[in-house]
Amino acid sequence: MSALYELPIFPLNTVLFPGGVLPLKIFEQRYMGMASECMREGKPFGVCLIEKGQEVGAPAQPHAVGVEARIVEWDMQQLGVLQVTTRGGSRFRIVDSAVDHEGLRRARVAPIADERPCVVPAAQQNLLALLREIVAEVGNDRIPEPHDYENAVWAGYRYCEVLPIPLAARQKLLELDDTVSRLEIIQQFLQQRGLAQ
Repeated sequence: MSALYELPIFPLNTVLFPGGVLPLKIFEQRYMGMASECMREGKPFGVCLIEKGQEVGAPAQPHAVGVEARIVEWDMQQLGVLQVTTRGGSRFRIVDSAVDHEGLRRARVAPIADERPCVVPAAQQNLLALLREIVAEVGNDRIPEPHDYENAVWAGYRYCEVLPIPLAARQKLLELDDTVSRLEIIQQFLQQRGLAQ
């Protein structure tokens, strides 16, 4: 098993996927401190879907599986409000965590192995035309290049970001370790709605 490492956790009402883009508006002191520490040291923080609690106020209880987020751009047009753009890295699983004196949750986490790139199977090739349309519509800010349509891992994660599905379902798709199963679930969802043959 890979070595555990420490990660500050940002529990949110969203699910970040590896390779995904997540813009954030940070104003709470604990997360301002976390963001400046991460930028200064070139380190990621962890984004996890909230299991119990709220984004603001008392520390929320996160789901165990999340994704590393690295700050790639930042701006502060308004004093006390930090706007950052993050990119999703690898998945991890929280082993244990504690809340520090500033109300920031810090966790010991175990890395989850990245899924190996593989070609989209023939049975799911029909998903790619719609994905190309979606990417063209949402633009490069939301889904930046390089666009790797033939890679089943990339295609699955991008679909997970844009499908109108509940957060709990998004979380389940993130936790899934089987790339092809993820595409099959997406295909079934689209077929039920007449969006894929």
